[in-house]
Amino acid sequence: MASARTGLFASLPEGGREALLAVAHEVSFPLGTRIFDEGGRADRFWVVHTGTVALDLHVPGRRAAVIETIGAGELLGWSWLFLPRQWHLGAEATSPVRAWEFNAEEVRELCAGNPALDHALLLYVAEVIGKRLRAARTRLLDLYGPAGSGATL
Repeated sequence: MASARTGLFASLPEGGREALLAVAHEVSFPLGTRIFDEGGRADRFWVVHTGTVALDLHVPGRRAAVIETIGAGELLGWSWLFLPRQWHLGAEATSPVRAWEFNAEEVRELCAGNPALDHALLLYVAEVIGKRLRAARTRLLDLYGPAGSGATL
């Protein structure tokens, strides 16, 4: 199981982990569960304990392209933080998943009263967005670009 001292939790200020985990609850997703779809309402997020989740991108006229697979200790979902609060990718459990689930509104309220937590969470999510954007670019170039074009950034 992922530790509360890795990934997102390791990036939070003193007391931040405890404050965030106080508003979390544990959930499970069986293999093959569609956790969310691109364009859907982003009102929660997760930190994966165990298992893997494929992040995919709708490609018109083709099957969804798997952009990245995430696992233990990783953040699932960042779209809840920014308007219009709609998922930018889709997500499906590629193995049985256990995770901490967070209600986005509760977390935003918690952060409004704790600027240090808010800042740390925003920085962490920004890093995740950057990583996922690079992964999406590389994967799409691998799938649809000229041979070898995804290898260079």
